Amino acid sequence: MTPPHTREPALSKLNELDATDLAILRLIQADASLSLGDIAKEVGLTQTPCWKRIRRMEEAGIITGRVTLVNAEKLGLGISVFVAIETGDHSATWIESFAKTVAEMPEIVECWRLGGDVDYLLRVVVSDMTAYDVFYRKLTARVASLRKVTSRFAMECVKSTTALPL
Repeated sequence: MTPPHTREPALSKLNELDATDLAILRLIQADASLSLGDIAKEVGLTQTPCWKRIRRMEEAGIITGRVTLVNAEKLGLGISVFVAIETGDHSATWIESFAKTVAEMPEIVECWRLGGDVDYLLRVVVSDMTAYDVFYRKLTARVASLRKVTSRFAMECVKSTTALPL
Protein backbone atom coordinates (compact mmCIF):
# COMPACT_ATOMS: atom_id res chain seq x y z
CA MET A 1 0.00 0.00 0.00
CA THR A 2 1.26 3.50 -0.87
CA PRO A 3 1.79 5.76 2.16
CA PRO A 4 -0.82 8.57 2.32
CA HIS A 5 1.74 11.37 1.83
CA THR A 6 2.99 9.90 -1.48
CA ARG A 7 -0.42 9.24 -3.08
CA GLU A 8 -1.64 11.34 -5.96
CA PRO A 9 -4.16 13.88 -4.67
CA ALA A 10 -7.79 13.15 -5.50
CA LEU A 11 -9.12 15.08 -8.45
CA SER A 12 -10.81 18.26 -7.38
CA LYS A 13 -14.17 19.22 -8.81
CA LEU A 14 -12.43 21.93 -10.85
CA ASN A 15 -10.20 19.32 -12.50
CA GLU A 16 -13.24 17.22 -13.40
CA LEU A 17 -14.71 20.04 -15.50
CA ASP A 18 -13.81 20.70 -19.09
CA ALA A 19 -13.47 24.07 -20.81
CA THR A 20 -17.14 24.12 -21.81
CA ASP A 21 -18.29 23.43 -18.24
CA LEU A 22 -16.06 26.24 -16.99
CA ALA A 23 -17.40 28.60 -19.67
CA ILE A 24 -20.96 27.79 -18.58
CA LEU A 25 -20.07 28.45 -14.95
CA ARG A 26 -18.41 31.78 -15.80
CA LEU A 27 -21.52 32.88 -17.69
CA ILE A 28 -24.04 31.94 -15.03
CA GLN A 29 -21.87 33.36 -12.22
CA ALA A 30 -21.96 36.68 -14.06
CA ASP A 31 -25.69 36.51 -14.88
CA ALA A 32 -27.89 33.65 -13.66
CA SER A 33 -30.84 35.10 -15.55
CA LEU A 34 -29.37 34.16 -18.93
CA SER A 35 -31.65 31.88 -20.90
CA LEU A 36 -30.57 28.36 -21.68
CA GLY A 37 -30.50 29.34 -25.33
CA ASP A 38 -28.17 32.26 -24.67
CA ILE A 39 -25.82 30.09 -22.58
CA ALA A 40 -25.78 27.32 -25.17
CA LYS A 41 -25.09 29.76 -28.00
CA GLU A 42 -22.25 31.43 -26.09
CA VAL A 43 -20.48 28.12 -25.37
CA GLY A 44 -21.13 26.57 -28.80
CA LEU A 45 -23.68 23.92 -27.83
CA THR A 46 -27.30 23.23 -28.55
CA GLN A 47 -29.74 23.60 -25.68
CA THR A 48 -30.09 19.92 -24.73
CA PRO A 49 -26.39 19.15 -24.14
CA CYS A 50 -26.00 22.50 -22.40
CA TRP A 51 -28.93 21.71 -20.10
CA LYS A 52 -27.46 18.26 -19.38
CA ARG A 53 -24.12 19.82 -18.37
CA ILE A 54 -25.85 22.31 -16.07
CA ARG A 55 -27.98 19.54 -14.57
CA ARG A 56 -24.89 17.34 -14.02
CA MET A 57 -23.13 20.20 -12.22
CA GLU A 58 -26.22 20.76 -10.05
CA GLU A 59 -26.40 17.06 -9.17
CA ALA A 60 -22.67 17.04 -8.32
CA GLY A 61 -23.21 19.99 -5.96
CA ILE A 62 -21.02 22.34 -8.02
CA ILE A 63 -23.99 24.60 -8.75
CA THR A 64 -25.72 25.03 -5.40
CA GLY A 65 -28.37 27.61 -6.21
CA ARG A 66 -29.35 30.62 -8.25
CA VAL A 67 -30.01 33.95 -6.60
CA THR A 68 -30.66 37.59 -7.28
CA LEU A 69 -28.11 39.98 -5.81
CA VAL A 70 -29.68 42.95 -4.08
CA ASN A 71 -28.15 46.36 -3.34
CA ALA A 72 -28.21 46.61 0.47
CA GLU A 73 -27.69 50.39 0.52
CA LYS A 74 -30.70 51.02 -1.71
CA LEU A 75 -32.78 49.03 0.80
CA GLY A 76 -31.52 51.08 3.72
CA LEU A 77 -29.09 48.40 4.94
CA GLY A 78 -25.92 50.37 4.32
CA ILE A 79 -23.81 49.33 7.31
CA SER A 80 -21.68 46.19 7.15
CA VAL A 81 -20.00 45.09 10.36
CA PHE A 82 -17.41 42.34 10.66
CA VAL A 83 -17.74 40.77 14.07
CA ALA A 84 -14.87 38.67 15.43
CA ILE A 85 -15.92 36.24 18.15
CA GLU A 86 -13.73 34.40 20.61
CA THR A 87 -15.47 31.81 22.77
CA GLY A 88 -14.45 30.00 25.90
CA ASP A 89 -16.54 26.95 25.03
CA HIS A 90 -15.79 24.64 22.10
CA SER A 91 -18.13 21.80 23.05
CA ALA A 92 -20.42 20.20 20.49
CA THR A 93 -23.43 21.48 22.43
CA TRP A 94 -22.16 25.08 22.34
CA ILE A 95 -21.29 24.88 18.64
CA GLU A 96 -24.75 23.53 17.82
CA SER A 97 -26.44 26.22 19.90
CA PHE A 98 -24.29 28.95 18.31
CA ALA A 99 -25.07 27.69 14.79
CA LYS A 100 -28.80 27.69 15.61
CA THR A 101 -28.61 31.24 16.94
CA VAL A 102 -26.70 32.43 13.85
CA ALA A 103 -29.27 30.80 11.55
CA GLU A 104 -32.09 32.61 13.36
CA MET A 105 -30.56 36.09 13.06
CA PRO A 106 -31.18 37.50 9.57
CA GLU A 107 -28.71 40.35 10.11
CA ILE A 108 -25.91 37.78 9.95
CA VAL A 109 -25.35 37.21 6.24
CA GLU A 110 -22.11 35.23 6.62
CA CYS A 111 -20.56 33.22 9.42
CA TRP A 112 -17.13 31.60 9.19
CA ARG A 113 -15.46 29.31 11.73
CA LEU A 114 -11.76 30.15 11.78
CA GLY A 115 -8.48 28.76 12.95
CA GLY A 116 -6.23 31.02 14.99
CA ASP A 117 -7.00 33.53 17.70
CA VAL A 118 -10.53 34.31 16.47
CA ASP A 119 -13.06 31.48 16.53
CA TYR A 120 -15.80 32.94 14.32
CA LEU A 121 -16.12 35.84 11.91
CA LEU A 122 -19.57 37.21 11.16
CA ARG A 123 -20.62 39.67 8.50
CA VAL A 124 -23.60 41.58 9.78
CA VAL A 125 -25.73 43.95 7.67
CA VAL A 126 -27.89 46.58 9.39
CA SER A 127 -29.48 49.94 8.67
CA ASP A 128 -27.65 52.08 11.23
CA MET A 129 -25.72 52.14 14.51
CA THR A 130 -28.90 51.84 16.58
CA ALA A 131 -29.85 48.68 14.66
CA TYR A 132 -26.36 47.31 15.23
CA ASP A 133 -26.61 48.00 18.96
CA VAL A 134 -29.93 46.13 19.08
CA PHE A 135 -28.34 43.25 17.15
CA TYR A 136 -25.27 43.22 19.43
CA ARG A 137 -27.37 43.12 22.59
CA LYS A 138 -29.51 40.32 21.18
CA LEU A 139 -26.45 38.29 20.11
CA THR A 140 -24.63 38.64 23.42
CA ALA A 141 -27.79 37.81 25.38
CA ARG A 142 -28.43 34.64 23.37
CA VAL A 143 -24.89 33.26 23.12
CA ALA A 144 -23.20 32.04 26.29
CA SER A 145 -19.44 31.79 26.90
CA LEU A 146 -18.36 34.67 24.69
CA ARG A 147 -14.85 35.61 25.71
CA LYS A 148 -14.46 38.53 23.31
CA VAL A 149 -16.61 40.21 20.65
CA THR A 150 -14.88 42.74 18.41
CA SER A 151 -16.80 44.79 15.86
CA ARG A 152 -15.18 46.33 12.81
CA PHE A 153 -17.28 48.71 10.75
CA ALA A 154 -16.76 48.74 7.00
CA MET A 155 -15.96 52.17 5.62
CA GLU A 156 -15.97 51.26 1.94
CA CYS A 157 -16.37 48.11 -0.12
CA VAL A 158 -13.38 48.03 -2.45
CA LYS A 159 -14.28 44.70 -4.06
CA SER A 160 -17.17 42.30 -3.71
CA THR A 161 -17.93 39.41 -5.98
CA THR A 162 -19.74 36.12 -5.81
CA ALA A 163 -17.91 34.79 -8.88
CA LEU A 164 -15.20 32.23 -8.21
CA PRO A 165 -11.93 32.50 -10.19
CA LEU A 166 -12.41 29.75 -12.79
